[in-house]
Amino acid sequence: MNKLLAQIIKFGFVGGLCFVIDFAISTGLVAVLRNIIGEDLAALIGAFCGFTISVVVNYILSMKYVFTRNEELGRKKEFVIFVILSLIGLGINELVIWICTGVYSANANLAEKIDFVAWFAASKIVATAIVMVYNFISRKIFLEKH
Repeated sequence: MNKLLAQIIKFGFVGGLCFVIDFAISTGLVAVLRNIIGEDLAALIGAFCGFTISVVVNYILSMKYVFTRNEELGRKKEFVIFVILSLIGLGINELVIWICTGVYSANANLAEKIDFVAWFAASKIVATAIVMVYNFISRKIFLEKH
C-alpha cells in the first residue's frame, strides 16, 4: 500500500505540473482568441492545445518517475498506448468543457455575473480532476509492469 501511495503522490506532482502547463496555455489562448473566433470555439481550441502540449510532458515525466516501465511493450508501443489513453482523456476533457461552456452560453444571467474566461478556468479545473482519475487508472492498467 505504501508503494501505491508513493506512486499516487508522484502522479499528483507530475499531474500538477502538467496541469499548470495545460491551464496556462488553455486560458491564455482563450483570452486571446475569444474576441477573434468566438468564446465557444476559443474554449475548445485552447483546451486542445494546452492538453496536447501537456500530454508530451506528462508522458516523459510519468514514464521516468511514476510508473514502472513494462519493457515487453517497447517504447514505441508504450507511447502509442499512452497517446491513445490520452486521446480518450482529451475527449473527456473536451466534453466536460463543452458542457460547461454550453451552460454558460445558454444562461444570460451567468454572462452578466461571471466573465467567460473565469467560467472557462473553473470548467477546466473540473475537467482536469475527472481526467486525472481516468489517467491514473488507465495508465496503471495498460502501461505499468504488473
